[in-house]
Amino acid sequence: MNFHQRVYEFLRTVPKGKVVTYGQIAANIGAPRSSRQVGWALHVNPQPGVIPCHRVVNREGRLAPAFAFGGIEVQASLLRAEGVEVNDGYVDLSRYQYKAE
Repeated sequence: MNFHQRVYEFLRTVPKGKVVTYGQIAANIGAPRSSRQVGWALHVNPQPGVIPCHRVVNREGRLAPAFAFGGIEVQASLLRAEGVEVNDGYVDLSRYQYKAE
């Protein structure tokens, strides 16, 4: 399984109403120093409706300013539809961060 496939596979495990960080994905797929590559994998997501890249935020809980599928407002809208509160472009990680087992 290549890097992008590992990113997508992990992201499919993140439930609605939760978010993960780029670094968290990188660590969970065994590439802890590859946060930027995770971002690129999400940018070229081949199945945006299936692979929930909108559930990824930065380490501070900030939404992606260049969300690949419509911009920050689209990402915020998708997250809000899943019950995630978004305030001024940020998500409270202490409340919404997914803890992978």
